[in-house]
Amino acid sequence: MKYAIVAGGCINDKFALAEIKNGKYDITLAADSGMDFFYRVDLKPDIIIGDFDSVQSESLEYFKKQKDIRFEILNPIKDDTDTEHAIRYALAHGATEIVLLGATGGRIDHLLANISLLGIGLEKNVPIKLVDETNKVNMLQGPASFVVSNKDHEEKEQEKKNKNSNQLINKKHYVSLIPYTTKVTGVTLSGFKYLLKDFEMSGFNSLGVSNEIVEKEGRISIKEGILLVIESQDA
Repeated sequence: MKYAIVAGGCINDKFALAEIKNGKYDITLAADSGMDFFYRVDLKPDIIIGDFDSVQSESLEYFKKQKDIRFEILNPIKDDTDTEHAIRYALAHGATEIVLLGATGGRIDHLLANISLLGIGLEKNVPIKLVDETNKVNMLQGPASFVVSNKDHEEKEQEKKNKNSNQLINKKHYVSLIPYTTKVTGVTLSGFKYLLKDFEMSGFNSLGVSNEIVEKEGRISIKEGILLVIESQDA
């Protein structure tokens, strides 16, 4: 069962709405002020979870009047965030894949905490991905392999062929690898501009930032450790 969880961070309404409509999600869940997004785009979530300390009052009152929405009201004095509670709720109710929207931007502490929540998926063997209009963040735990498609680049090249040269918008796509544990061993890359073979990555450096895929797909494999794989494009 595929869940889309919308948190209360910065969100591009147009992007998020398209993601929800095109992503074939079984369940949409608003975590606290993520409800404001659903209110703005006139879309009804299946589930709303939160202590409602940050949501706009008009959004809350509107959805309280709607039928067929499951509400779970949390105590504001708690040890987890509304987003973490939403993830654990989804996992407890059969989620086999989770995508987080509205989980970036604004406060850095919230962003770092939300990235750390991807590790819950590693614990439960359920993929959790954090997505916004310019980034996709996945977390891998070795031994593991991961494939990054170059489809976006191919579509951009096709788009260029159909436009006049003075209309081109060149947005480069990047893949960055950030060790999340003290070290990540056996890092091997193929299909990338900068290759690695059985390499040990460690913290306190920027070695893995801004690689580029030069083939149809980029392949990443690791032996041990936890690695963030961040797909990005220029804003």
